Amino acid sequence: MIGRLFFAAAFLSALGTGLVGGAFFAFSTFVMPALARIAPVQGIAAMQSINVTVLRPPFMLAMFGTAGLCVALGLRALLRWTTPGSAWLLLGSAVYLAGTIIVTMAFNVPRNDALSALPTEGAAAAAFWPRFLAEWMSWNHVRTVTSLGASALLMVGMIVQVLKR
Repeated sequence: MIGRLFFAAAFLSALGTGLVGGAFFAFSTFVMPALARIAPVQGIAAMQSINVTVLRPPFMLAMFGTAGLCVALGLRALLRWTTPGSAWLLLGSAVYLAGTIIVTMAFNVPRNDALSALPTEGAAAAAFWPRFLAEWMSWNHVRTVTSLGASALLMVGMIVQVLKR
């Protein structure tokens, strides 16, 4: 029973990290480049709206529910270190927690907060917008790569577990 729950947690973690990585991939590849093409007043207004909308339960559950599963999965992997695939599961969990959750809280959220404090119009907003885009995008690329990388690592861990049974 515990083995099945552990496998289900690994499966849901792999799915969640991939889902979150896909959302970040969308921002890196077309959402933010599209916002960069429009006037700063429109781009800032759109991003401010996105930053409010993202705080709804579907995305928060995907991002932070997955983080909770990764914490549990990582602890279990440490406690059952000799179980095949444990190193992969621990590494995948750590990559997601460090590269996605910590990066989000330390780098993307503060930039979002600074943007939300700005009026959409004016010289300060127009000057801030290009810097915001460059910095936010750089950290979003990190989140994209680490989320998708964590998903791959978690899948490898699950495959190793299944093959070594």
